[in-house]
Amino acid sequence: MSDPAKTRFDISHLTPEQARVTQKHGTERAFSGAYHDEKRSGTYACVVCGTPLFASAHKFDSGTGWPSFWQPIEEASVGTRSDRSFFMVRTEVHCATCGAHQGHVFPDGPQPTGLRYCINSASLSFEPES
Repeated sequence: MSDPAKTRFDISHLTPEQARVTQKHGTERAFSGAYHDEKRSGTYACVVCGTPLFASAHKFDSGTGWPSFWQPIEEASVGTRSDRSFFMVRTEVHCATCGAHQGHVFPDGPQPTGLRYCINSASLSFEPES
């Protein structure tokens, strides 16, 4: 089956970095992304299709250098799959609407979920609350 992000959605608006991260499962350098230190209230959406994925109310400072959230806005807005790259097993997170790679989820986050969604800024757009 083909990747829906590459077949159904226009990616011409993406920067080269956004395309590398979302379409080729890339990772931006730690502390280099636009949103790792973002403190304003608002919504984080998929940069490819605009689906709302994460809320600032669920964001926390994990110290990792990437935006981290303890849950998505809705469980159905993100999908996961096993990632066995780089000689390790991780759980990849992608947008459930378009398939764009977002980052990874780890079981070392805060309560109440105990999860840390470690997301690339390049895969997100941010809409501050008005």
